[in-house]
Amino acid sequence: MTGDHLLEVRNLSVDFHTAGGTVHAVRNVNWHLGRGETLAILGESGSGKSVSASAIMNLIDCPPGEIVSGEILFEGRDVLKMSQEERRDLNGRRIAMIFQDPLSHLNPVYTVGFQIAEVMTTHGTRKAEARARVLDLLERVGIPEFETKIDAYPHQFSGGQRQRLMIAMALALKPDILIADEPTTALDVTVQAQVLELLEELQQETGMGMLLITHDLGVVAETADRVVVMNSGEIVEAGTARDVYHAPSHPYTKKLIGAVPGAGEMAEPLDTGIKPVLEVNRLSKHYGNFVALDKVSLTVLPGETVAVVGESGSGKSTLAKTLLRLEEATAGEALWEGRDLVTMGQPELFDLRRDIQMVFQDPTQSLNPRMSVHDIVAEAFVIHPQILPKSQWRDRVRELLAHVGLEAAHMSRYPHQFSGGQRQRIAIARALALEPRLIICDEAVSALDVSIQAQVMGLLADLQKEFGLSYLFIAHDLPVVRDFAHRVIVMKNGKIVEQGPVAQIFDAPREDYTRNLIAAGLHPDPDIQAGRRAARLELQGA
Repeated sequence: MTGDHLLEVRNLSVDFHTAGGTVHAVRNVNWHLGRGETLAILGESGSGKSVSASAIMNLIDCPPGEIVSGEILFEGRDVLKMSQEERRDLNGRRIAMIFQDPLSHLNPVYTVGFQIAEVMTTHGTRKAEARARVLDLLERVGIPEFETKIDAYPHQFSGGQRQRLMIAMALALKPDILIADEPTTALDVTVQAQVLELLEELQQETGMGMLLITHDLGVVAETADRVVVMNSGEIVEAGTARDVYHAPSHPYTKKLIGAVPGAGEMAEPLDTGIKPVLEVNRLSKHYGNFVALDKVSLTVLPGETVAVVGESGSGKSTLAKTLLRLEEATAGEALWEGRDLVTMGQPELFDLRRDIQMVFQDPTQSLNPRMSVHDIVAEAFVIHPQILPKSQWRDRVRELLAHVGLEAAHMSRYPHQFSGGQRQRIAIARALALEPRLIICDEAVSALDVSIQAQVMGLLADLQKEFGLSYLFIAHDLPVVRDFAHRVIVMKNGKIVEQGPVAQIFDAPREDYTRNLIAAGLHPDPDIQAGRRAARLELQGA
């Protein structure tokens, strides 16, 4: 082992051989990780950060992938020269990994207790001993009612709880190294803070080294001792988290830091004397005895962005679905220029859908993979044929793609041929096809890289100015809300606990819940983040 290096990667290169040619995913990468240390690999999609981690865990499909050069030294031994049996013994027991989407990595047909225990029994632990260890782990990672939840299934847990289950699984055999691949990307700010705190506590207890793969500079500021920045398969910068943030030397690092939201000027509130396009009064939605929406009232003005923030289960998405009549309201009204969306008949509602459109969080799921971009965008004209003669569809699709920064040549392609940011642009073009006046954005940018997120937010702002659009912007990313919204509505347990102009909410929040949300947000500057962390811990202590 070199010095105190628990893990060392030397001159690692990974290629993928595709029909379109060879992709050099990782090129001559070098880094090291010590015991008790957290190393962050920072970069956007396609930078090679996850590929290098997959090589450590022997998770690269070969073919089409090929490790063409390099060494991966664990305690001085090159794991690339180990036998398959030695690699299997190493994985899980000495080196463990948690992934971004726990639901995709938990088997839905087995209980969580069985799946965590399986990690141990595979490596020789007796079943009774493994079950006892599972109970200890569930309690340690903060699963409520863990004695009964051991026999529950993955779908019976929230997103944050599922990530805690993945952490329990990864730590079952007390590994020396934990690889965390985007472990908090889809989580609410408070849940994200809890998961990161849990990882740090466990790291301090066990002394394990942690390799954190992320595109979030706030996560780096909160957790990392050192950071390496990757772009196009290469490391372009390395150093302490503080040095890289305050004195970046590479243009790519500077671009990442410059794209981070939360530092722009906050929008001034619009004139409240303007008649709203949407007026919601005491809107409620019950599922049996569960109250998902509890007498929610709000307004949206023409050309205004109203952000709705809150933790998972606060009612944000239920509000959006109820307004769109994807869910039927239990009580209350939602007036669109005086007409009640709640009681409106289907023919009238069908016509009104032209005015209210929605952009979802995951364009991969919301875009039909069998349809070309032209057909996806033009589908609006098929459903509402009175909008435009068929002879003009192609020209209009071309115009819409130009509005969202795409080219006419993209019309014949399919969703899988685009990046995540480009797919979200296609989804926005589809929403614009009906010339709506209100677009509901449900976590529309939360899964995007920081520079792509900045581009999409800039696009939405430009479209608002050009077309006078209103947005109901549902998000858990508070820095984005701070830069984009005119007003903010804070929800908890189906109720609105606070609302007001963006400056009032962020600079002088009245409720402890709002203050906790803001304190839980991560700032990319390690110095500022250290202050926020202290404030968060103080609030928790109070």
